[in-house]
Amino acid sequence: MEKYENETIAAIATALSDSGIGIVRISGENAIYIIDNIFRSAAGRRILTKVQSHTIHYGYIVDSDENVIDEVMVAVMKAPRSYTTEDTVEINCHGGVLVMQKVLEAVLHAGARLAQPGEFTKRAFLNGRIDLSRAEAVIDVIHSQNEYALSSSVSQLKGQLSNKIHTLREDILYQIAFIESALDDPEHISLDGYPEQLAAKVTYFQQEIAKLLATADNGRLIKEGISTVIVGKPNAGKSSLLNMMLGEDRAIVTEIAGTTRDALHETINLHGISLNMIDTAGIHETQDVVEKIGVERAKKYAMDADLILYVVDASGNIDEDDQNIISLLDGKKAIILLNKSDLENKITEESLKENLAKRLKHSEDIRILRTSTIDPSSENSGMEELEETIRNMFFEGELKHNNELVVTNLRHKEALQDALHSLQLVERSIENGMPEDFYSIDLTSAYASLGRIIGEEVDEDVVNEIFSKFCMGK
Repeated sequence: MEKYENETIAAIATALSDSGIGIVRISGENAIYIIDNIFRSAAGRRILTKVQSHTIHYGYIVDSDENVIDEVMVAVMKAPRSYTTEDTVEINCHGGVLVMQKVLEAVLHAGARLAQPGEFTKRAFLNGRIDLSRAEAVIDVIHSQNEYALSSSVSQLKGQLSNKIHTLREDILYQIAFIESALDDPEHISLDGYPEQLAAKVTYFQQEIAKLLATADNGRLIKEGISTVIVGKPNAGKSSLLNMMLGEDRAIVTEIAGTTRDALHETINLHGISLNMIDTAGIHETQDVVEKIGVERAKKYAMDADLILYVVDASGNIDEDDQNIISLLDGKKAIILLNKSDLENKITEESLKENLAKRLKHSEDIRILRTSTIDPSSENSGMEELEETIRNMFFEGELKHNNELVVTNLRHKEALQDALHSLQLVERSIENGMPEDFYSIDLTSAYASLGRIIGEEVDEDVVNEIFSKFCMGK
């Protein structure tokens, strides 16, 4: 990895909206000198180059003509005890958008340059304070949509995944070093019986990586939310269900069939479970050009969803449109909601189960519940049962906080899969009695794959892509 140019960077580190306090962050070898040129103490003096590290000072930020821009508190953190390990200054000013921009302009005019997205965290990574997995956890914390995603991100920020990967790599490296040493000096280091010992170690490595991979699918759902699509015929109660889950009238609901013509996207937090909801157009045969487009989109969303909520008007009858919708459920996790349970029902759970058995090859992940969207507070609404069912389908009834390591990053999952594949090759070489240098080649590949997670085996383009997703002041 090429070292960055040692420039002093600056950016607004808080949201660009009116608030009580705004923070302008500056980092680099000249950070303190630059801010000393535009900061005046209450007594009108320049003092920052003489103060101790990790101290806060009251005063004013001034422009080049000594006009006061704002009253501020300035925190000084000297290298290496800072976020970036460089000299860092944080100007706590008033949180108006204009005043923050004016303070930043003064900093840039004094000699700093505007930071790129994620450049502060990138410097922390390049300077060795954090590895890449912990850097990625920073942005995951910022983007957390629920308490479980936040909890998982914080555990990775503390180094839980990083420590595990480092331990595995150290053990693998020891095996590589032993093989190479034995091959270089066979007179003093014997490999007799070593393949059997290595086989046991490789089995252990595979088991540990398999444990991490087993958490990846649930980790993605915890982090990103469950992609949930509501489907059904027109006027079955899809939009009413969405409104009830949201707790507000977000979707237009009328007695006129076909009111929803395009997908409506919303995110719902059900006691820690994030559902990325898509309310779709009613699926039915139609000659309306606009409705046809909506129907095709609904089918596409259903095919890509983690979960399908199929709303059935239980007071009606199963017809050809329902049969077409049922065909979308084959092999999918789905919950069929027999809606309008407050009315006389013509469709029963038994008849629906028979229909599913006839039309679908795989219906083991389909559940059937009764709902009523007339009164969300009613015990008959079915909302508690729906939430419990979703928990059981995806998380075996419970979600855990920091006490278990969960892989939530697709990049990490792919690297773990590559490492596992390389270890399987080692295992195969041992079983086939191949020469020991074959073991070393694939062990080295596994070592490199795990290194991609923590940033020790990754190219600059990947690093730049990761940090480009960060906000400007982080």
